[in-house]
Amino acid sequence: MASQEIEALSQSLARLPGLGPRSARRAVLWLVKNRDHALPALLEALDAVSETLVECTICGNVDTSDPCGICADHRRDPRSLCVVEDVADVWALDRARLFQGRYHVLGGKLSALDGIGPEDLNIASLLDRVADGAVDEVVLAMNATLEGQTTAHYLAERLEEHKVRITQLAHGLPVGGELDYLDEGTLAQALRARRPV
Repeated sequence: MASQEIEALSQSLARLPGLGPRSARRAVLWLVKNRDHALPALLEALDAVSETLVECTICGNVDTSDPCGICADHRRDPRSLCVVEDVADVWALDRARLFQGRYHVLGGKLSALDGIGPEDLNIASLLDRVADGAVDEVVLAMNATLEGQTTAHYLAERLEEHKVRITQLAHGLPVGGELDYLDEGTLAQALRARRPV
């Protein structure tokens, strides 16, 4: 049996996404076995992030500086703006290094069931960013869920009054995907979005 403190650490780690009780116990055991070098480094990193973590006042990204590293990067195209639901989406898209513009984090998606309306999301600041005329294209990079597509449709309607090109990420067949293993929604979207060869 582990002490109360070790069990509390294990339970805290088990609350993290992607970690269950078993994975958390393995992580705790590894930290205990490597406590001389791993534990101090982890504590120092957590403490540093805890003290310096801020939300970017321009885009809503989370970083240790405001504006964030993406907004402060002068090599990025300020005329192209990619709108995403969450910070995780920014990190995923930016890790791929395929988009050279800037981002805007909504902080969620519209959901009537969860009581999340437009006033609960970071939409007003998006409209302000577009209204100043410095943005030429807004890429709506919402998740391919009902709520994500509802959010994209709502944003497209709100952005229509501005002289900005509105695009959306393509949906359909994944690279390397086999038709037999795809769900009906993905197949339907792929057929609707077909293009000439």
